[in-house]
Amino acid sequence: MPVEIEMRARFTKEVHDQLVARLKTSGEDLGPDDKHIYFYVLPDQLLKVTDNTTVGTAKITLKGSKIGQGAAFAETEFAIAPAGVPAAVKVFNALGFEAAMHEAFNFRHNFRFDDVEIAVKWSEAWGYHAEFEVLLDDGSSDAARAEAEAKITSVATALGVTLMTEQELADFTAAFEAAEKERKEREQQATPIR
Repeated sequence: MPVEIEMRARFTKEVHDQLVARLKTSGEDLGPDDKHIYFYVLPDQLLKVTDNTTVGTAKITLKGSKIGQGAAFAETEFAIAPAGVPAAVKVFNALGFEAAMHEAFNFRHNFRFDDVEIAVKWSEAWGYHAEFEVLLDDGSSDAARAEAEAKITSVATALGVTLMTEQELADFTAAFEAAEKERKEREQQATPIR
């Protein structure tokens, strides 16, 4: 099971545009990567059903922790047919995960800069943001993980991007989850009983 070392940043459209321009001239352009994602936020994990609309693929991913619980994410991932996305969502909802589900569309463009993969994104929940990622083998040492985090931090600094702290990530995701829960409760109350 590979381990992603993943750090994030949120920024303005101006910073987004500057970052994309810099990456297009100084980095490796890996292309657009738009995704329709169903997130299931579980107590200590994140389950995702992803329809990669740009390339016509889909997958189910279980991340071994949640955003804001450290930069290392052990992942279990397997491909499914894009036509199977609605069925996968239906199964997870039927298993009782529907209350923890958030649906999002991410406009993404992927780059590589100094051996760090960078997904520059926009979504309704996060606004303009980016994920900086280094993929390690499952048995990677703590030193290798710390080295990957240092590499990401160095790349972000070189690109003029301020990374979010784990506490900022935890606070942001907690506020988002609370707002989504409130929104869903309002929708349920507004739905007439038949």
